Amino acid sequence: MRITLSLRHLLVRNGIYCSKVVPSQRLRDFLSLVCPIHTNLDLVRIGAPNDGGYLIPDDLGGIEACFSPGVGQSTYFEEDLAKLGIRSYLADGSLDKLPSTHKLFHFTKKYLSDHNSSANIRLEDWIKGKIREGQSDLILQMDIEGGEYTVIYDTPDKILNKFRIIVIEFHHMDLLISEGGFDLIKFAFSKILTQFSVVHIHPNNHKKFFTFRDFLIPEVMEFTFLRNDRVQLFCEEGFTRKKLSFPHELDSPNATKRVDKALPKCWYDPS
Repeated sequence: MRITLSLRHLLVRNGIYCSKVVPSQRLRDFLSLVCPIHTNLDLVRIGAPNDGGYLIPDDLGGIEACFSPGVGQSTYFEEDLAKLGIRSYLADGSLDKLPSTHKLFHFTKKYLSDHNSSANIRLEDWIKGKIREGQSDLILQMDIEGGEYTVIYDTPDKILNKFRIIVIEFHHMDLLISEGGFDLIKFAFSKILTQFSVVHIHPNNHKKFFTFRDFLIPEVMEFTFLRNDRVQLFCEEGFTRKKLSFPHELDSPNATKRVDKALPKCWYDPS
């Protein structure tokens, strides 16, 4: 059983799951906050052709390690990184062993959480002793089925800033329509965005899309962030955010037997 609380469980526990709906302007402002940006870096696909693969900036030179909580049955992402000489630390309390092995893989049988116990470990404590003092060129690839919010709340900014690239699968995004869910989700994103920029979004077609007023909200979405000191915006004459279009040519459906859905326009052109 998962010990880490998901956002939905957190809302129920605090009695705010059924809070009133969020005003449209607040949601529109949030979509502007998380709107992906163009940078000088191309995106590359790391991992599987479908589920287990993610688009990240082609900025892997000097990356020394990846931390991947929530392994499941896929290590395709870490296998591609291993081909580049990048070691990976993987954690998943539901597994006794990894689905595949590699000399650059290091496994911890625990869930990533906001507290330490026999079954759980905090991100800050997990990375201690595994990286050199002052090292700040890491990757975080996190898919922990709703536990990502409490982990983000718990992790100090100085720890998040050690990652150059962050990929997170965010769950329960449909809760953006309630004021309680909106506040908790926005807090998590705002914390990351103090040091990072969104460079790609991909909706997971395993889950539903929800229509709310003029907005279309995928329940589960994969976000790729790049640390701001690595970001250089395009300054070409005439460039505007509206030139962003989805899906990206390297995007592919998570579920191959389901119709893929492109990122709704309100997420990359919220004007």
